[in-house]
Amino acid sequence: MALVSLVKSPGDSGTSFESHSKAVLSATLCGALLVLAGLGMPKWLTFLLTVAAANGLVSLGIVVLMRSGVVSFGQGLVFAAGGYAVALLFNKVGFHDLIGLAFLGGLLACLIAVPFAPLLSRYRGIFFAMLTLALSMVAYGLLMKLEMLGGSDGFNLGRPTLLGWKLPDQQVGYILYSVTILIATLMALGVHIYFQSSRGLLMLAVRENELRVEYLGGSVRSVVIFNFAIAAFCGGLGGALAALALGHIEPNFSYWTTSGEFVFVAILGGWQSVIAVFVASTIVELVRSFSSSYFPNSWQLALGIFLLVVIRFLPRGIGALWVKEGTR
Repeated sequence: MALVSLVKSPGDSGTSFESHSKAVLSATLCGALLVLAGLGMPKWLTFLLTVAAANGLVSLGIVVLMRSGVVSFGQGLVFAAGGYAVALLFNKVGFHDLIGLAFLGGLLACLIAVPFAPLLSRYRGIFFAMLTLALSMVAYGLLMKLEMLGGSDGFNLGRPTLLGWKLPDQQVGYILYSVTILIATLMALGVHIYFQSSRGLLMLAVRENELRVEYLGGSVRSVVIFNFAIAAFCGGLGGALAALALGHIEPNFSYWTTSGEFVFVAILGGWQSVIAVFVASTIVELVRSFSSSYFPNSWQLALGIFLLVVIRFLPRGIGALWVKEGTR
C-alpha cells in the first residue's frame, strides 16, 4: 500500500480516465490527419515519414527504458532482428501480409532479446549501455558471417500484401506510409497509457530512488525487465516496418552507429513525451536528407550541431516545449 501511495494519489482514478480519453481522442485525430495528409504528399516525403515513424518506434523503446533510469545502446539488435524476421518470413515461409509481418517482427525480436533481460537488469549506467551495445555488435558479427542470411550484402524482400490484397504499383508507398503511421500511433498511445498507470509511475520512482522502491516492497529488476521487453518489441516492430519500406535488410541494421542514432533521437525528443520521440525522428530524417543533398561529405556535422543547439536551449529535449517541468 505504501508503494502505491508513493506513485498514485487516491483521487487519480477519475483524472486518469479523463486523461486516457483525451489521449485516445488526440491520437485518433492525429493519426487520421497524417494519413489524410499523405494523399497530397510527394512520394519522397511519404517515404521519409515512413522511415521516420519506423525509427521513432525503436527510439520509443529507448524512452521507455530511460523512464526507469537505464539507456540501451543496443537497440540495433532488436531492430535487425525484426527486419531479418520479416525478410525470412517473406522469402522462406511465404507469409506476405503487411500487418502480420510487422507484429511478428516485433514479437520475434522480443523473444530473442528477453532471455538477456535478467542479466542486464542487474546493471545500471555505463555497464547496462555497454552490455547492450556488445550484444548488438555480436549480432552484427554473426550476420556478416552467415551466408544463409545474405552475409555482408543482406538480401531483398518483395512487396507485401494487405489482408490478402495485392498492393497496386501507384499506391504501395502511400499504403506502407498509412499502415506505419497507424501502427506508430497505436504504439505511442499504448506507451502513453502505460506511463500514466501505477506501474508506469513506479518507473519514475525506480529512476529516482531504487533503494526506497525495494524498501517499500517493489521489485526494481522486474520493472527493468518488463521495460526491456517493451523496448525489444518496439525495436523489432520498427525494424520490420523499416525493412518493408526499404525492401532490403543488411547487417548494418545491427551496427553500433545505427544504435547510436536511435539514442540520438531519444535524447533529442526527451523522455517526458511520447509524441516528442516521433517529432525528433522526423526532424533527424529531414536534417539528414537535406544535409546529405547540400553537404554530402559533412551531413553528420550538421546533425551534431543541431543536437548541440537543442541540448543547449532545450536540455530536457523537444518535449520540453509542451511538457512543463515536474509533469509526466
